[in-house]
Amino acid sequence: MIKFAICVIAAYLLGSISPSIIIGRLRGDDIRSHGSGNAGTTNVLRNYGKKAAAVTLLVDVLKGTAAAVLGSAIGGGKCGYACALAVLLGHIFPVFFGFKGGKGVATAFGALLGVSPWIALAALAVFVCVCAVSRYVSLSSICAAASAPLASLVFAHGAFFYVVAMAAVIIIKHRTNISRLFAGTENKLKF
Repeated sequence: MIKFAICVIAAYLLGSISPSIIIGRLRGDDIRSHGSGNAGTTNVLRNYGKKAAAVTLLVDVLKGTAAAVLGSAIGGGKCGYACALAVLLGHIFPVFFGFKGGKGVATAFGALLGVSPWIALAALAVFVCVCAVSRYVSLSSICAAASAPLASLVFAHGAFFYVVAMAAVIIIKHRTNISRLFAGTENKLKF
């Protein structure tokens, strides 16, 4: 039980390391003061460019994967799923940055990739298809998150409740995007 708790706390702290905020601070800026106010890849892309966005995406995915893989290796499957949820919560509510982070999509993808790659890949397929058709990153993220619990029923029954929790947090974090989607004011991704 102590090992489990230590793994979960470590995963949360790893999730709290926010590359987008660090990149902004290196520029003497705070990404959360621009655009959507979100500390995530899309906002970094729109405000700092492709290279900064690529670094943000890579680090966010890798920290999710690392937390989930290490949790599984140290504490077994349930610990891996708990660490996947913890790293996501750390990303969204980072202790090092005033509990105001990103929306967690890349980190959740990385975490699921580490504990159940088929769930991650199914959600990625949904994301890519919705984004290709709609060009809305937010809508793609919401649809991918909503699809993950369904994929867990097929690929990893033991993950279901953790994946539902992850999906719920991501969808709730997109509530302002949902309002803008309904209002027709959400920004589309330009290819």
